[in-house]
Amino acid sequence: MGVSAHVHALAHKPLTVLAVADFIGYPSEPQVPEEAVEEVVERRGWSWADDLVCESLLTDHGHVLFSEHHVPFGFPGTRHFLVFGEVYPVDKDDDEMANGPWLFPILDDWQKQPGWTGKRPATVEDCEGVLTRAAQAVTVCLGSTPERTIVSDAAVVTGPAMTHRIWRTPSHALVLGPHADNGPYGYLTHLQLSLTPLACAPDLPPAHDTDALNRWITDHVDW
Repeated sequence: MGVSAHVHALAHKPLTVLAVADFIGYPSEPQVPEEAVEEVVERRGWSWADDLVCESLLTDHGHVLFSEHHVPFGFPGTRHFLVFGEVYPVDKDDDEMANGPWLFPILDDWQKQPGWTGKRPATVEDCEGVLTRAAQAVTVCLGSTPERTIVSDAAVVTGPAMTHRIWRTPSHALVLGPHADNGPYGYLTHLQLSLTPLACAPDLPPAHDTDALNRWITDHVDW
């Protein structure tokens, strides 16, 4: 087996079965009036994490959650994302590491979060290990293995292809894999679990149609 391609840095916090179950349940909870949001965030032991992702929240499980709405509660018809890893991939157009002085501090901020750990440099194999362990948590939570598994770079701007795994419930799709962190212009990559309405792209393509699967993933996770 060849040597795994490297990435400049990886920060992550393990995704647990309970964290997945809570994430799937948030949109089914009652909506929270705008004036009560701060109280609910505090009562749950959450905190704002705008320095990591714009308008995001650090959950009581220690992962970063962001939604198309301010908070995820009571909005089953919108997209929700849970980030459990952050990667600084190698940019083939930045041989001199000109972006390092401002991207490494962003990874520092992720790694400083409670329960997060990091590795510098790391490998794509390390990232795949994080994704595989997260997938095990989703599989246990849902009681089923992924319907589709595909190695793809369709959802990233910079960096290598990694594994996406897809599950479906009667109403939603769950996609676990890499996605561009658009805060720093896609130079970083989230390792995330998304929860999106099936209506985003209802017909799951067959496993052999990789182009269609890439489009299906993009339709669900891009917003």
